[in-house]
Amino acid sequence: MKIGIGSYTFPWAVGVPKYALENPMTALDLLQKAIAMKVDKVQFADNMPLHELTSEQRMEIKTLADNAHIELEVGTRGLYAEHIKVYAKIAYELSSPFLRVVIDDVDYSPNKDEIVRTIYAVLPVLKRYNIVLAIENHDRFTARILADIIELTDMEYVGVCLDTANSLGAGEGIDEVLSVLNPYTVNLHVKDVCIERLSHKMGFAVLGCPAGVGIIDIPNIIKSLATNRRLQSVTLEVWSDFLGTTTETVVREEVWAQQGIAYLKNIKPDFTKILNI
Repeated sequence: MKIGIGSYTFPWAVGVPKYALENPMTALDLLQKAIAMKVDKVQFADNMPLHELTSEQRMEIKTLADNAHIELEVGTRGLYAEHIKVYAKIAYELSSPFLRVVIDDVDYSPNKDEIVRTIYAVLPVLKRYNIVLAIENHDRFTARILADIIELTDMEYVGVCLDTANSLGAGEGIDEVLSVLNPYTVNLHVKDVCIERLSHKMGFAVLGCPAGVGIIDIPNIIKSLATNRRLQSVTLEVWSDFLGTTTETVVREEVWAQQGIAYLKNIKPDFTKILNI
């Protein structure tokens, strides 16, 4: 079981819009963090856009990662054909086996038919670079619709980045999502949450917490993926609510990240053999 961190392991340190941060975490900083934490993978997502770096800067990252025996994974946001083509090439350059993508972007929420057409438009590029498009379950679409998109396009070059919490936004729990999307999953985002009833009793708050502490049954999820030979990695993500200052929030985020990786490493021996990854 290959364990990794990503730019959404440290979203507050990378930078959240409208929350001032004097020295945000860079791509090189994230890679250095991975080296210190002794993980196998690093995933650069849309909050750390690689296309804004020069080719030389990206190669510097790859060289450092290769020397540290860390594998890189590439992600972005916005399923625009030309944008995906750019990122497929970046994924190829950095030896990422897949391109994780969140479909929606600001003022961009394509329907299923539009998504299918876009994927068909980029399939030749994905095949040329041998890159799988890993669509993240991200709030809006149910698991069944995501499965339909994959089945209508190309099940070899289109898969899923399965997030353990995001589908709450589509009214689905992880067990329901996993029952549909398990065969298509190439990357697992481990994100734990706690659900608390509001003080006035009318509604609930979904809050992030350290991996292994909340309601997400992480060992059972990993066990259920044991027969999935497409799974490349398990990436820890952290949701920390704002503590009042960015500095305090970044400190807690770091603590939760360290706890989460320690938790995943602790359960890794139980699953490495059956997962065979």
